[in-house]
Amino acid sequence: MDDGGARQGPGVGDIAPDFVLSNQFGEPISLTALRGNAVAIVFYPFAFSGICTGELCELRDNLAEFVDAGVRLLAVSVDSKYTLRAYAEAQDLAFDLLSDFWPHGEVSRLYGVFDAERGMAGRGTFLIDSAGVIRDAFSTPAGQARPLERYRRALEQL
Repeated sequence: MDDGGARQGPGVGDIAPDFVLSNQFGEPISLTALRGNAVAIVFYPFAFSGICTGELCELRDNLAEFVDAGVRLLAVSVDSKYTLRAYAEAQDLAFDLLSDFWPHGEVSRLYGVFDAERGMAGRGTFLIDSAGVIRDAFSTPAGQARPLERYRRALEQL
């Protein structure tokens, strides 16, 4: 990731670590089961928080760009699936919100974006190609939204 290497996690060219997390409907989503499709994993701190809501609503409003590129969007936070369902309904989010609630932050840790001091995922994004290889990874510091243009540049990597 381009955060100066402060955290350990997979990088560009690595096979994306597999996981299974429940989405906002309690359905298990497995990264391995999505092989054959490109995936964007967007880690974010918390549902209903200001910057996160702004980011996810911007992705919602530009979801066609991901769909047109053949990319499945997965947003991951440490919130419970119940919170994520209420959040998705409140914000009209039509993509999977995955719960990394328990074990707390396990997948966020696996990807090197868990902030153990604050008990939340940081703002890390991983673009994974159809073979499961990370093609791009980027992040922003706490309190700073990821710009849509950075997602667009990532989609060009496919």
